[in-house]
Amino acid sequence: MTGDLATLAGRLAAVRAGIDAACREAGRDPAEVALLPVSKTFGADVVAEATQLGLRRFGENKVQEIQLKAAALAADHLEWVVIGHLQTNKAKAVVALASEVQSLDRLDLAVALDKALQAQGRAIDVLVQVKTSSEDSKSGLAPGDLLAFLRELRAFSSLRVRGLMTIAEHSEDAGLVRANFRDLYQCRNRARDAGFELERLSMGMSGDYGLAIAEGSTEVRVGSSIFGARNYKH
Repeated sequence: MTGDLATLAGRLAAVRAGIDAACREAGRDPAEVALLPVSKTFGADVVAEATQLGLRRFGENKVQEIQLKAAALAADHLEWVVIGHLQTNKAKAVVALASEVQSLDRLDLAVALDKALQAQGRAIDVLVQVKTSSEDSKSGLAPGDLLAFLRELRAFSSLRVRGLMTIAEHSEDAGLVRANFRDLYQCRNRARDAGFELERLSMGMSGDYGLAIAEGSTEVRVGSSIFGARNYKH
């Protein structure tokens, strides 16, 4: 546990204030930008603390973590959002628990998710992850392949495509980071021009959400600024 609910509340308030300030600076309404708390590597006890602050929707990278936390917090009826790279063999487990997948980046994953969802008779929201940075460690669809992929996704009725997601370059160069976010914004605009109704842009994390908001983000994924330093040994 964090050991101090007031500390968690203070961090959360600071992040919300930061979002508001970034929106004001960009001439945007803060209501346009949602906050997705990212609880990856933190245990169910920490998530339980966060629910006391009104948080109900959490981002996670790994299916195994969602399974553990969802079981421990089943009575809270929380929403779990997959934001990490997803293997096709995890699709069945994901759709049993997740309300949304933000890391859809290839056709075989769409096929696997759709098959599992059709078997359950349900549908979920998805965002297409686009690779706007040059880092090999980042996943995502190439920007030039986006329109063709969106056309292919029309065949899957269980996948409600709501928008795009990206992870910017890990860099101190604010101009480079902003360019990564701007690329996603432009991808969304081209998709709209081609007839795709994509409202959401999930971009920006603890270290760069202000830059993302300046470039049009509609949702920021924030973990360590809310929950503290992560323990990646978990």
